[in-house]
Amino acid sequence: MFEIQMASLSDAGQRPYNEDALCTAQHGPVTFVVLADGAGGHRGGAIAAQQVVRDLQAALMALMQAGLQPTELTALVQQAHRRLQAVQQDSRGAGRMHTTVVVLWLHAGHAIALWSHVGDSRLYRLRYGLIDHVSSDDSLVQRMVQAGLLSSEQAQVHPARHQLLSALGGEEEIEPHTLPAWADVEDGDAFLLCSDGWWEPLGDERITALCRAAVSPQDWLLRMQREIEAQQEPHQDNYSAVALWVNDPSENTRSLEELKA
Repeated sequence: MFEIQMASLSDAGQRPYNEDALCTAQHGPVTFVVLADGAGGHRGGAIAAQQVVRDLQAALMALMQAGLQPTELTALVQQAHRRLQAVQQDSRGAGRMHTTVVVLWLHAGHAIALWSHVGDSRLYRLRYGLIDHVSSDDSLVQRMVQAGLLSSEQAQVHPARHQLLSALGGEEEIEPHTLPAWADVEDGDAFLLCSDGWWEPLGDERITALCRAAVSPQDWLLRMQREIEAQQEPHQDNYSAVALWVNDPSENTRSLEELKA
């Protein structure tokens, strides 16, 4: 069975309060992570993110012994959405609170993983030192990139880059992006779940380089945090992340480089 190392970090950035929320859990071979990035007036974003994380944490804890199927994970995210809708039935427009969510469920004994997300909080998988976006943002600019209307570089500075097309708590129904079948987990895989306040100031190249330099998930997070803070962005958003390593990614990456030599 693989050894799973995990670390988390959340910071308010330059905002007066933190509207991100996260939880992690490990029991036997099963590990799961939930991360949410909320928004809404009167600190509604914090309430939304905390409620969704709390609801999903309770539901997933109840399934740690029984296991989890893709359809079940989709249903749990939709249930969290409906519960958030129910507490704000009288709210409309800007006063309505909503949140992104990204969930990772991993079984170390079977070497398999499952994930789902809504919004623009991301899940990355790094394998052999190469980064892969295994989530796709529910955002206007991402749809424009997919349609060939924007390049990835243009999307990074587009004024509408934070405009979401789907989030938990909105008035419309949601369609969670759940992996349709279990994905294989390999020795040396590294996963990063993070809010947009984390991934936006870093970018793929720095996330990857800092993972290669790190000696543990906590070290990886701290290296990334130092780079975010070094930019001294006066409007830095809340930023949160969870890093999960399957054994030691550095050993895996070195082995691949030796094979190529």
